Amino acid sequence: MSETSSITGELSNSKVAAVFASESLARQAADAVTSALSLGSAQVQVVTPDEPHPGRKLEPESRGIWRTIVVAHVKLGIAGAVVGLLGFAVLHAKGVPFIVNSPIAAALVMLFFGTLGGLLLGGLVSLRPDHDRYVEATRDAMAAGDTTVVVHAFSMEQRQQAADLLRARGGEVTTTL
Repeated sequence: MSETSSITGELSNSKVAAVFASESLARQAADAVTSALSLGSAQVQVVTPDEPHPGRKLEPESRGIWRTIVVAHVKLGIAGAVVGLLGFAVLHAKGVPFIVNSPIAAALVMLFFGTLGGLLLGGLVSLRPDHDRYVEATRDAMAAGDTTVVVHAFSMEQRQQAADLLRARGGEVTTTL
C-alpha cells in the first residue's frame, strides 16, 4: 500500500489538512482518523499554533526533494524524448517535405523539443503547485491560533476517506490533488 509515485518517487502525494478551533478537538479527530483508516502514526500529524517546525510535519519527504526533482526530470524528460521521436515518425510517414528531405536534422529538432517539453513538465511536477493551498491553510490556521490535523495518504481513496472523516468531525478540510 505504500508504493512510491511513478513520477515523483514520493510515498505520499495525497495530503489532507483539517483545521480545528482547539487542540483537543484536533487530537480527537487525529486519533479517530488513525484508528478508522488504520494509518501509521507518521501518516497523521497534529500541527499546533506554536509548532517550531511545521514544514517537517507538512512535507516530511522534503528532505528528499532532490530525489523528487531528479526522478521527475529524468522520467518526464525521457517521455518527452519518446514523444518527440514519435512525432518525427508520424510526420515522416505523412511525407512532410522538411522531415523527408532532412531526416537527421528533423529528428534531432523533434528530439530536442520533445525532451525540453518533458523537462519543463518535470520542473512543474517538482514545484508541487497543488501543495500550496494545503500548506497555506495550515500556516493561516497557525497564525489564527488554530490547530491542524495533517494526513499523508497513500492513495486518492485514502485521502478522500480521511477528508470525509475530518469534515464529519468539524474540520475545515483542504486537500492536495
